[in-house]
Amino acid sequence: MTSDVEALFARQQSARWRVAATTANQRKAKLRALLETLMAHRAEAQAALAEDFRKSPEEVDLTELYPVISEIREALRHLPRWMKPRRVPTPIGLFGSAGTIRQEPKGVALIISPWNYPIYLTLGPLVSALAAGNCAVIKPSEFTPHTTAFLRKLLAGLFPEEEVALVEGDAETARALLALPFDHVFFTGSPAVGKAVMKAAAEHLASVTLELGGKSPVLVDADANLRDAARKIAWGKGLNGGQTCVAPDYVLVHERVHDALVEALKQAFRDFYGAEPAARKTSPDLARIINDRHFDRILALLRGSPARIAFGGDTDAGTRYIGPTILTEVPPDAPLMQEEIFGPLLPVLKVKDMGEAVAFVNARPKPLALYVFSGSRRNAEGLLARTTAGGGCINDTVLHFAHTGLPTGGVNSSGFGKAHGIHGFEAFSNARGVLRQRTRFSAIQLMYPPYTGFVRRMIDLTLRYF
Repeated sequence: MTSDVEALFARQQSARWRVAATTANQRKAKLRALLETLMAHRAEAQAALAEDFRKSPEEVDLTELYPVISEIREALRHLPRWMKPRRVPTPIGLFGSAGTIRQEPKGVALIISPWNYPIYLTLGPLVSALAAGNCAVIKPSEFTPHTTAFLRKLLAGLFPEEEVALVEGDAETARALLALPFDHVFFTGSPAVGKAVMKAAAEHLASVTLELGGKSPVLVDADANLRDAARKIAWGKGLNGGQTCVAPDYVLVHERVHDALVEALKQAFRDFYGAEPAARKTSPDLARIINDRHFDRILALLRGSPARIAFGGDTDAGTRYIGPTILTEVPPDAPLMQEEIFGPLLPVLKVKDMGEAVAFVNARPKPLALYVFSGSRRNAEGLLARTTAGGGCINDTVLHFAHTGLPTGGVNSSGFGKAHGIHGFEAFSNARGVLRQRTRFSAIQLMYPPYTGFVRRMIDLTLRYF
């Protein structure tokens, strides 16, 4: 495996300058071909994710295909402008020169994608890499074999391996790839693995984008529209069976509306997936847990928690089913509150006011997303101003992740570097600052040595006024 990936990497290094020299139209042709091929094989994508997750076709369309299609269309609309050198104002002390910022490809990129959204979180970064003029090696998760097979077939029919290549394998394969001097590494996954990726990239001083996880909180104020909030929280939690990096992880709700919110959440889950436990268990719209290991982990969080099960709690190991579950009276130090749940368990914690909610959030690692529900714009803005997160929404959940105009990514323990739209293009580009100077006289020449009295006066004037 090591010799194979080394040979592949060498081929991409040889092709990088040819790929970097491609025009906006040539890059757009690649993206257009990816878009057309993805749409033509929509049914195959749906079938692959049904095999890996028992995910519904509608959810595949909304959460896997649509975001990639949006990324491509955004790049097709704006790529010539993104690639065009951008003039910047010249300080008067450098009068006569001109400065530009040029976005140049970083070279050969490594994209390590996760299992939870294996199409979107593989092809989304690839769109940005291609738009920026890079070659790319993709390492998808070994936990979604059917979707990986779909991606391999899709990409092999579009790109030569010296431009885009998909490498299959487990953690050993990832380590072999990370040992190579890639110019940029884009990793989506857990904070623990993200640390290892960053450490490996540091050996080559490669730049990294880390899209990690964390416990993304929901803050519900007393004046929030509770029915609306409950439906949006339940929808965000139910997507992909809760296996979403920006899913609402837990809820902090004002004590005055705690009970009403819990009842509204119950109703929302009933509306979405079935009024009775048996109906929810057979719902075609609720994805299953990816494998036995993750099923056992989530089940241990559920059974090991002293919290009260206010709704749900139904499980079936044979089909890896865990029903949407609301937990109340949750101790803040319970294991459920120490790690990202990444499943359909929703702890709801009562707070006396939003000040307590802010203190709770700020006492913990910075989340990937934070969601605020409030009837007051001023109060919502105040909550955002007193917290920090990679991204989030006011009066909604998850949707910021699909907005191509917004930068998506974490902060500190939830990751760093941004993705989507121009932000993804810039992540895979080097912003190269270039100053163009006159060939005869320039103002700076007045301050060349020897440092005579005149030169000293010119320097003094520059420091004072320019």
